[in-house]
Amino acid sequence: MRGTPDVAGLIPVGTRVEFAKTVSESDIYLFAGITGDFSPNHVNAEYMKSTPYGGIIAHGVLIVGFMSTCSTRVLEHATSSRPAVSYGYDRIRFVKPVQVGDTITVAYEIVAEDVAEAKTTATVTASNQRGEVVAVATHILKFL
Repeated sequence: MRGTPDVAGLIPVGTRVEFAKTVSESDIYLFAGITGDFSPNHVNAEYMKSTPYGGIIAHGVLIVGFMSTCSTRVLEHATSSRPAVSYGYDRIRFVKPVQVGDTITVAYEIVAEDVAEAKTTATVTASNQRGEVVAVATHILKFL
């Protein structure tokens, strides 16, 4: 271990960060290629025309990737100098589809700080440009 770790605090409760990105068709196809998830929901426009969505939709875990961007950005507000890692996402729900051209804004807010366990808990909400929630999760950061 590198000296005595500071344990006075981690990230103050109420700290909030946001990240926004417009989802392109390229984002979806590149993500499919990286992950190998070639479900017709994501790569077959003709198939998806026959569904209520009318076109391809983004992978839910692509949106979780946007959530991860926020978990990195919130570390700029850490009061601890200890390194942190993602301890995981709980209760992830994909509430609505994300379509090509949707601008997704992820709001990430620290709601609990457990100094004894060296963990923070955040609520994470992803919304589209119409203000509709498309995904939610709880995220835990662990300070080493």
